Amino acid sequence: MKRKYTILLSLAILLTAGVVAWIIFLTEPTAQREAATRQTAMLVKTISVEKGSYQPAFQALGTVRPAKEIILSPRVSGEIIELTQNFVPGGHVKKGEKLIQIDPSDYQNTIQQRKSELSQAQADLNMEMGRQRVAQKDYELSEQTLTGAEKDLVLRKPQLNTARAQVRSAEAALEQARLDLQRTTILAPFDAHIVSREVNLGSQVSIGQTLAQLVGLENYWIEATLPLSKMQWITFPENNTSVGASVEIRNRTAWSPEIYREGRVFRMIGSLEDQTRLARFLIEVENPLSEKPPLMLGEFVENTIKGDSIFDVVKLNRDYVRKNNTVWVMENAKLSIREVDILVKDATHAYIEKGLYDGDSVVVTNLSTISDGAPLRLESDTTTNQ
Repeated sequence: MKRKYTILLSLAILLTAGVVAWIIFLTEPTAQREAATRQTAMLVKTISVEKGSYQPAFQALGTVRPAKEIILSPRVSGEIIELTQNFVPGGHVKKGEKLIQIDPSDYQNTIQQRKSELSQAQADLNMEMGRQRVAQKDYELSEQTLTGAEKDLVLRKPQLNTARAQVRSAEAALEQARLDLQRTTILAPFDAHIVSREVNLGSQVSIGQTLAQLVGLENYWIEATLPLSKMQWITFPENNTSVGASVEIRNRTAWSPEIYREGRVFRMIGSLEDQTRLARFLIEVENPLSEKPPLMLGEFVENTIKGDSIFDVVKLNRDYVRKNNTVWVMENAKLSIREVDILVKDATHAYIEKGLYDGDSVVVTNLSTISDGAPLRLESDTTTNQ
């Protein structure tokens, strides 16, 4: 009896569950086609664009190098008896400042010797001029008539010319001795930074020997590279009175992000880099060490170069230029895939001359699947069925 009751109760429960499921199925709402279509429109953000005039900014990497550099060498030989205080690696010197003194004793003695030789040559000249006057009188008394070379010999003109030549030679020798004495004092040829010093007090130096390496303090160069296609947008100075494009110089590994140095495009080198085939050019930086942060030779820096102004173009973030130079535009709540003509690109933007117009709404949202004419809606859309 108890078992029969259990079976009947189970059947009743199953029947009740079936009835409830049937009622739920009959009362389920039907999806409307219009609402479903609105739900499939992709949610996007857009920006409005306008044509205008802009200056592209090109990024170029470069290495700092000296604009003026020499290897200092002596023009006379001898022992170094003095080195000035600033003549050390890292020292700064002014043009004409004394750096090295070579022992002048031998050159002072040479001057005295050359003076004696000049005095002797002048005395010989005076004696010869006296003989020439005597010869002239003898010739006049002899009442002879001679011409050309014979007359010159009688009047001792060759001897007189020789004596005069000996005086000139002695004068030149004395002047050379004075120059050699002057060259025992070695001066800075320009405002310079001492990069290295190869001699010390007491060193014996000879003509042409390396004494030090000096670089100019007035300006440094940065040798930078850019693709050849970008060079047409950069202004180079045409002469010494014109100026090139302005440049902002940064070293992100050593300087704070907001700190930069200013420079100017100086010259195009005129040859491509061997490996990268990029165009090489120079940027000039004035007072590289006197202003902060100082530039160091060999330093690797980033250069932002202001290009020439371009007109009647749309400036668009490079991220919004899609594959195959296309841009996504929202037209009448639909996606329009536009092909555009890009005049030039810099590090952050593309400058578009054809394909976009004033007031176009460019889609800035990245979409996983795209098709021309796909429905779109803005994130600010407040319509129902969200």
